[in-house]
Amino acid sequence: MGRAGRAAIGEHLPRLREAWGLDFVVVNAENATQGAGLTPEHGKDLLAAGADCLTLGDHAFDRKEMLSFIEKEPRILRPLNYARGAPGKGARLFEARGGRKILVVQALGQVFMKRPFDDPFSALDQVLKAHPLGGLAQAILVDMHCEATSEKMATGHFCDGRASAVVGTHTHVPTGDAQILPAGTAFLSDAGMCGDYNSVIGMDKAEPMHRFLTGMSKGRFTPAEGEATLSGLYVETDDRTGKAHRVAMVRQGGRLEPSGP
Repeated sequence: MGRAGRAAIGEHLPRLREAWGLDFVVVNAENATQGAGLTPEHGKDLLAAGADCLTLGDHAFDRKEMLSFIEKEPRILRPLNYARGAPGKGARLFEARGGRKILVVQALGQVFMKRPFDDPFSALDQVLKAHPLGGLAQAILVDMHCEATSEKMATGHFCDGRASAVVGTHTHVPTGDAQILPAGTAFLSDAGMCGDYNSVIGMDKAEPMHRFLTGMSKGRFTPAEGEATLSGLYVETDDRTGKAHRVAMVRQGGRLEPSGP
């Protein structure tokens, strides 16, 4: 989320990769540039800091440069069920450390979203049928980008036993329900944001508070720029089955209580 979130990635991710022996890192980066969208420059910075894959979301193409850049940079994914004909891809098979393959998929939810998107469940079903867990991909990660926790939870159960992990993004607040579902899929309703939590979902408090109190706009939203917390989820999987056997919430730096594996 904005400059503070990018700084948190740059400060903490290289250390965590080494300390925790991370094989593959996915960063949701759709709010990395001034809180809305991602520029190629900031995308390159996040990849250089240690991200293996960047996912986007409903702000995927707020920065028009991304329309062409996403075609050149295969490590950036936009939602699978975005508008037909949109550039880029919503799912891709990557090679992790040690030669293992990981499939990363992102889908957009429909509930409470401003624009109607194609059905995410049908889109996910098609991809997961083509890539059975424990087959060509040793692990499968689904980033479910949506407002409603109910839709995220439903996605987790829909993918249980078919994906290694289903992680929700978009609402910027980390949830406390990290778990392994009955058929072996790691799940968290929302990974939270990498950003300044002395804010309103990452934005400087003044303008959101003014709008809540008066119902009127006084200016633009601007990202809060205090010390940021890196938030996310740590998952260990079985190479043979692709199922998760360990999951832990991640919070490093900033205002939130630290946590990790």
